[in-house]
Amino acid sequence: MRKNIVILGSTGSIGRQALQVASWHPSSLRVLGIAACRNIDLLEKQAAAFTVPYVAVENKDAAFELKHRLRDSATHCLSGLEGILELIRIPDADCILIAVNGLGGLLPTLEAISCNKQVALANKETLVAGGRLVMEAASKKGVRIIPVDSEHSAIFQCLEKAADVEKLIITASGGPFRGMEFEDLEKITPEMALRHPTWQMGKKITVDSATLMNKGLEIIEARWLFGIGYDRIEAVIHPESIVHSLVAYKDGAVLAQLGRPDMRIPIQYAFFYPERKENNLPCLDLTQVGRLTFEPTDSDLFPCLRLAREAGKIGGTMTAVLNGANEAAVQAFLGQMIAFTAIPELVAEVMSRHDPKTGILTLDDILEADSWSRECAWRLINKRL
Repeated sequence: MRKNIVILGSTGSIGRQALQVASWHPSSLRVLGIAACRNIDLLEKQAAAFTVPYVAVENKDAAFELKHRLRDSATHCLSGLEGILELIRIPDADCILIAVNGLGGLLPTLEAISCNKQVALANKETLVAGGRLVMEAASKKGVRIIPVDSEHSAIFQCLEKAADVEKLIITASGGPFRGMEFEDLEKITPEMALRHPTWQMGKKITVDSATLMNKGLEIIEARWLFGIGYDRIEAVIHPESIVHSLVAYKDGAVLAQLGRPDMRIPIQYAFFYPERKENNLPCLDLTQVGRLTFEPTDSDLFPCLRLAREAGKIGGTMTAVLNGANEAAVQAFLGQMIAFTAIPELVAEVMSRHDPKTGILTLDDILEADSWSRECAWRLINKRL
C-alpha cells in the first residue's frame, strides 16, 4: 500500500524537494494534500502535476482565487488556518511533513499529534518555542516525530541508547563569514549574508546560518528531540558539510552520519522510516571529498550561539522570546534597517527585558511570549532608526 503524505509548506524549499522525493516513488508515496500560505500559482501547478486531492491556502483571499481556478478539477481547496488543520485531519493521511516557516508550524504539529499522524518535522521553531508541550503530547499519544533537519536526522540515525550517550555533536558549515574579524562583520550586507557556501535555503535560515543562530536553535531542538541536557550538546564547525552530526558514547565510540549536502536524503528517510529506499542521488565518494575538517565555534564572534544556550537553560517562555526576537531582527537586517552585528544585540536586549514564565506552559503562553518578543524587538528597531 502507498503511504499518503501531506506536505505543509509545499511551495518552499523543503516542500519542493519533498515533492521531488515523492516523484521518485510513485508506487510507494501518494501526495494526498499540499498547503501553502499564498503562492497559489506554484500550488496550482503542484496540484496538477501530482493529481493532489486536497490543497489548503492559509491566506483566505488567495484561497478564494485558487478555488475559482480549480472549480473544474477534482482537487478540493481548503482555506485559512482551519483549512490547514482540516487537511491534517483527513483520515487517510499517514504522514504530515511540517515544512512551514517559523512558529506557524507549532499548531499544525500539535494537531497532527492529536490525530495520531506520523510527523516529519522540518520546522525547528516548533520545538524551540514549544518543545516540552510538543514532546509531552507526542509521548502521551505514542506518536513518533521524525526529524528532517539534516543534523537531527543524522543524530536520529546514529542514536542507539540515550542512557549511553556522552554527548551529541552537531556540525555547522560556519556560514560565509567563518574566520572574519568583528570589524568585518559590521560591514556585512544582506546580499553577502545570503551567499551560503554549501546549502541552498530560504533567506531567513540562510541569515541564521551566517549568525550561527541556526545552530543555537538546533541545540535547543536536539535537547527536546533526544532528551539530552544542554551540557552534553555541542556544535563544531565542519566546512565540508559531509558529516551532518555525531553521537559520542560513554565507551569512547563515536558514530557519525555522512552524506552529500542534500535535504532530499533526510526527507526520504523520514517518509520511509524505518525502511531505506533507493533514489536518483549519487552516492558520497569520500575519495573525491579528500579531507574532512573540524573547528571549534567562536561564541565571542558569533554570540547568537551563546544566547540560544542561555535561553534554553532558562527555559519556559524564554526560548519563544529568543526565536521571536531573532525573526524580527533578521527581517530588519534583510530590509537594511539594522546592521548584521545588531541582530544578536537586539536579541540579547529583548531577552533581558523578558520575565520568563516557567513550569507547565500552554499554547497561549507560548504564542503570547512570541508576540511580545516581536513587538519589543520592533520597538527597539524603530528606536534605533
